[in-house]
Amino acid sequence: MPVIRFAALGDSFVEGRGDPGLDGPFHGWVPRLAERLAIPRQGVLNLGTYQATTQHVVDHQLSVVLANKPPVIGVIVGVNDLVSDYDPERFRRNLTTIYSSLRGVDTTVFTAAYPDIPKNLAVPESFRDLLRRRFGEANSVLREVTAATGALCLDVTAIDEWSQPRMWAEDGLHPSVLGHRLFADQLTDFVTGATGLVPSAPLVAG
Repeated sequence: MPVIRFAALGDSFVEGRGDPGLDGPFHGWVPRLAERLAIPRQGVLNLGTYQATTQHVVDHQLSVVLANKPPVIGVIVGVNDLVSDYDPERFRRNLTTIYSSLRGVDTTVFTAAYPDIPKNLAVPESFRDLLRRRFGEANSVLREVTAATGALCLDVTAIDEWSQPRMWAEDGLHPSVLGHRLFADQLTDFVTGATGLVPSAPLVAG
């Protein structure tokens, strides 16, 4: 069995939707980041699942990663909670379970804040306002939990590029090819700064 050096948990953002693959249905930011960190393909475990919620990660993905416990772990999940059956207490409980379970002395765990996805959606303004309140609350919870557990949280809400339509696929929910490339580039700086890993090549689109 190959040694897993980088695992990614979460939803279709992790799966790579919005970025068609050449040798599979999707490519995405996960293999791009692994390449920049000089991690071979067989050392990457991508558990990203379409429509996954925080509960799905707790029930189905967390144990798989804990069994391997790689040194670098990425988690992107929660949007499906926010746009559907949102329960604030369950949301906080699940995030706490995920990040507290993954932390360790020799483990770097990273995530990213929830961007303004409601801006991209063709929904009534009243529902958009509701979603924005949820996203704002979720970001506050995420920052609290990651600070308490030592996980790294990239604040994409402070990065202007994520407000540009070209960074998003037509559905407004998933990054476009450019969005996945941008996320991989931003995470490379973010993760290498924390781990001491050296990027394998200059940051270029690809």
